Amino acid sequence: MAQLAYLHEGVEPARMEGDAVLALTLSLFGDDPRRLSHLTDDARAAGLAVGKPQPLEWLLEGSGGGSGGALGDVVVADCPQVDGGKLAALIRLDERVARAGARLIVATSAEALDDVFGCLERSRPQILVGAQRAEGLVALAAALAQLPGRRLREEGSEERVMLLRLTEQVLQMAQKLDRLAGPMQYPVPGAEAGSLRAPDRTFRPAEDERDFLRRPRPPLPDPRLVKRIIRDRRQRSKYFDDELFADPAWDILLDLTAARAEHRRVSVSSLCIAAGVPPTTALRWISQMVESGLLERTQDQEDKRRAFIALTDRTADAMARYFEGIRGGGAPL
Repeated sequence: MAQLAYLHEGVEPARMEGDAVLALTLSLFGDDPRRLSHLTDDARAAGLAVGKPQPLEWLLEGSGGGSGGALGDVVVADCPQVDGGKLAALIRLDERVARAGARLIVATSAEALDDVFGCLERSRPQILVGAQRAEGLVALAAALAQLPGRRLREEGSEERVMLLRLTEQVLQMAQKLDRLAGPMQYPVPGAEAGSLRAPDRTFRPAEDERDFLRRPRPPLPDPRLVKRIIRDRRQRSKYFDDELFADPAWDILLDLTAARAEHRRVSVSSLCIAAGVPPTTALRWISQMVESGLLERTQDQEDKRRAFIALTDRTADAMARYFEGIRGGGAPL
């Protein structure tokens, strides 16, 4: 993610298009704009031009939206309850945001989360569940940070300082996940950083990598063991503050390891509960872990509107080797 940059007071947020400077805009969809009043207020405070709110159904063909009408650089949709029309509108919005290269923020409820998540496959949205103002600020900060060529005016308000700090926290989380996923990747000698290409005929893995590849893959641990570990981890909250031991990435990996061993699919709402943190925070971790290659999203073949989260094969193999290692070393579980 790019870092936030600031101009002198009075200069509006902007993006560059050739030699022209264009103001950043925010599109708002939902039946009750008051539910998102804090987020839109913060967007205006950051200098974004907030468009007129529209109902989600406006996006459907024949309802005034369809493929016409430009979307903002940041798009916010509020969908606390779902029906056939709203789900169809979310699918349309997902496609349009992905094509436009905009950033999407969707606010929903715990009850509607699985349905909403299943509709948003292409746009890499940020999903807020019962979001507080701080969570909206995190989402807005991340959306602005991901927009190419944008500039923000400097504000002296506490909200602007919070926006910057929360953006930095999102960046730090992404960097931690990059380090977590890093050892599972095999670099190709001579390849540029961040590039992917097939190894040439002279490619040879390092000694430790050849050993890794030659060793037979151990089976996944007994799911009863993993569940016992999860249960024991939860016991700590009886005696200590939950935040002291918050480790959503590991709790997510443990839950999905047990599920894979049981050949069980896991919905995103179930995984949020397993993460042991607020749903919006859990969704942010899940999204980053998918992007890092630790997890993967799988669509329900019988109902394309539903999606599940699972370990990638590489992550499952790493978890199996982890449990093999701690058993072999006699380390306490």
